[in-house]
Amino acid sequence: MPENTRLGTCVVSSIGGETVRAFIPPPLPPTPPVDLTGLMDLVDRATAALGRLDGVETVLPAPPLFFNMYVRKEALLSSQIEGTQSSLSDLLLFESEEIPHVPIDDVEEVSSYVAALNHGLHRIREDGFPLSLRLIREIHGVLVRTGRGSSKQPGEFRRTQNWIGGTRPGNATFVPPPPEKLNQCLDAFERFLHADHPGIPRLVRAALVHVQFETIHPFLDGNGRLGRLLITFLLCAAGALREPILYLSLYFKTHRQRYYELLQSVRDTGDWETWVNFFLEGVLETATEATQTARQLIALFETDRERVAQLGRPAASTLRVHELLQKRPLLSIPAATKELFLSEPTVAMAMEHLIKLRIVREVTGKRRRRAFAYVRYLDVLNRGTEPFRQYI
Repeated sequence: MPENTRLGTCVVSSIGGETVRAFIPPPLPPTPPVDLTGLMDLVDRATAALGRLDGVETVLPAPPLFFNMYVRKEALLSSQIEGTQSSLSDLLLFESEEIPHVPIDDVEEVSSYVAALNHGLHRIREDGFPLSLRLIREIHGVLVRTGRGSSKQPGEFRRTQNWIGGTRPGNATFVPPPPEKLNQCLDAFERFLHADHPGIPRLVRAALVHVQFETIHPFLDGNGRLGRLLITFLLCAAGALREPILYLSLYFKTHRQRYYELLQSVRDTGDWETWVNFFLEGVLETATEATQTARQLIALFETDRERVAQLGRPAASTLRVHELLQKRPLLSIPAATKELFLSEPTVAMAMEHLIKLRIVREVTGKRRRRAFAYVRYLDVLNRGTEPFRQYI
């Protein structure tokens, strides 16, 4: 039996006159290895659900439209875990250069999350860049380039002690590795990212990486959001997903207390098995729900398209507006005019037809730059987030 080295060590230091115990995790993979005996059935079911989700791309009429909106939902949920108050409608208003309903910092954080995801995937896919410490710093630089984290060394590993919970290190819930130990922790973390692990299923590997990153907490801000992004990057880089469509933030948000308890349990007792079980259940649940959501949207778009097609002469221009609404479900007439190269009266008339069909609803009450929402589409996407109806 290999020696049990699952438990980390603590370094005692004095910060501001207080005694602090900072935790240094052992390198991955855990020793002894994670016991998958009772987990393989769940591994298989979660992997199969992930495969079904990945196959959705082949039946979606316009895959990028769904992926773009689903990424925004994930960005919103991940940021809500960190305390932002923005909604999906706020993000869409912001992207349309309209005024959101919450402080601009909140919406900028969500928008930066979308940009960070796109940047990381481009580097991995288009540039052939490995998932590495260098790329993680790059992604972090995009993630916190604006908003509240922009003053906390974007793209740079921390050089001071941070902590989780509490008002200072002395009363914190958890204190990550001290700055002088950070490099050794990160070097070991990168070696695990680059090494082959044929005995560790890809989903289990993602579960291990997520906890290790959260425990090292290498940045002054944005660690939680980046730690959740790493799950997606790992699965895309490993070929388990063609598109970034699996996101666990809603699952983590729904089971927030349990999530934090299990992270701490790994640190305190080395109980990786319970954490991996929780993670796999999240993948199974999330992948299944995302597949159902995609199929619901396919049915919605097709039903609405058929209704628009029955309008007669106005159908052609109205169908073009309807197609754009699938990409931008919160849309103003000037924005649609610019993108579709149609006149404002033509777009306005198309919106009136869509209103009569109860496909869209005007949501701003303005005379100028009115915004129209594809309400049923947003209702589907908003499940688990702040309800869109509070703004309409």
